[in-house]
Amino acid sequence: MARTVWDSSVGKKTVMAVSGLVMLLYLVVHMIGNLKIFFGSGEFNHYAHWLRTLGEPFLHYEWALWIIRVVLVAAVIAHATAAYQLSRRDIRARPSKYVHRKPRASYATRTMRWGGIILGLFIVWHILDLTTGTVHPGGFQSGHPYQNVVDTFSTWYGNVIYIVAMLALGLHIRHGFWSAAQTLGAGSRTRDRALKTVANVLALLLTAGFVAVPVGVMTGVVS
Repeated sequence: MARTVWDSSVGKKTVMAVSGLVMLLYLVVHMIGNLKIFFGSGEFNHYAHWLRTLGEPFLHYEWALWIIRVVLVAAVIAHATAAYQLSRRDIRARPSKYVHRKPRASYATRTMRWGGIILGLFIVWHILDLTTGTVHPGGFQSGHPYQNVVDTFSTWYGNVIYIVAMLALGLHIRHGFWSAAQTLGAGSRTRDRALKTVANVLALLLTAGFVAVPVGVMTGVVS
């Protein structure tokens, strides 16, 4: 039954919708946590330490964090796989271009695929930068996330990569949230306007919230 659902276009769209909402929930929590950096290094570093002790003593050190990571990785893989397969299926169904021009789609709709690729590459860079420290500038300091964030956004390329990715994220959320609502049956003629408004507000708040951190470092508010 699971294979039958997965093989159908509706099943793949449902997987995309559910996995997208899981990632969206994480992004909201992650953004709120990131904004703690404006309260100083002590507050931010304490928050980072709390994430590793979450669930103790029932869970061991970092177990909750690893559970979150595993769920997120599963959501990203499911989302990307379903998107890729739906894209290939769409191309096979229409191997030639339309004779007549299609109605002009929104910028977010037309950039969903490229936006997804940009975000996928960003996730890899972000992990190598602030989790493993592999590509981190200035010397990665384990257990000192505040200083690591400041180091990253003290470089021009760190700011460019992050801000471009967050702009792509905003466009992705703007279209993706509304699309997920339609897939899961939440949309209707009376609710569509409200859903689009929620999508726009979420996209704007998340983009502004995430971009505020590099801007804070660049302007010296965070140092």
